[in-house]
Amino acid sequence: MSTEATLRETICTVGASLFARGHAVGTAGNISAKLDDGWLITPTDACLGRLDPARIAKVDLEGNAISGDKPSKTLALHRGIYANNAEARAVVHTHSTHLVALTLAGVWRDTDVLPPITPYYVMKVGHIPLIRYRRPGAPEVASEVAALAGRVRGVVLERLGPVVWAPGVEQASAVLEELEETARLWLMRTPKPAPLDEPALDDLRRTFGARW
Repeated sequence: MSTEATLRETICTVGASLFARGHAVGTAGNISAKLDDGWLITPTDACLGRLDPARIAKVDLEGNAISGDKPSKTLALHRGIYANNAEARAVVHTHSTHLVALTLAGVWRDTDVLPPITPYYVMKVGHIPLIRYRRPGAPEVASEVAALAGRVRGVVLERLGPVVWAPGVEQASAVLEELEETARLWLMRTPKPAPLDEPALDDLRRTFGARW
């Protein structure tokens, strides 16, 4: 299991990578990681491209701040995910351009923001539902996401972007990137590509254990 110091460095590395490639902009987005005695979470209004390991907020199991800067206002959202998915030890949220654009243009359907158009989307991401717009940090959003946390790998918040979770920070980032890239592919194609058919999906389920 990663030490707290290692997790702090990993959060900074992943944040810088997401920022450098345009998946996070300005001071939008946040990253957290689960500890045995609480959580690490990026500070409120922090730029993911310029994080300081020592300033990442640490909160205890009751959500009280212990050290670092003020924790992100989405802390309740992250805590709800961890409470409802035992495998989740990291959460990544960004305002990724193509996923936000997708919610503005209209998602495929509310239970699946994107159709299964590539095998890696099916294998690495799976079903991603839409959470209808509420203001950033709204407690209702945290409750909705918590209720879904045990069944999917992530959600997309309307007008705000993706929230994904995984056993590690780097894994969560990889899921987010595959999700964002699939949105880019979907938006750039006219006419829209057909989803993979049922025999192809069944092959991915049987061969790779895909959750679709």
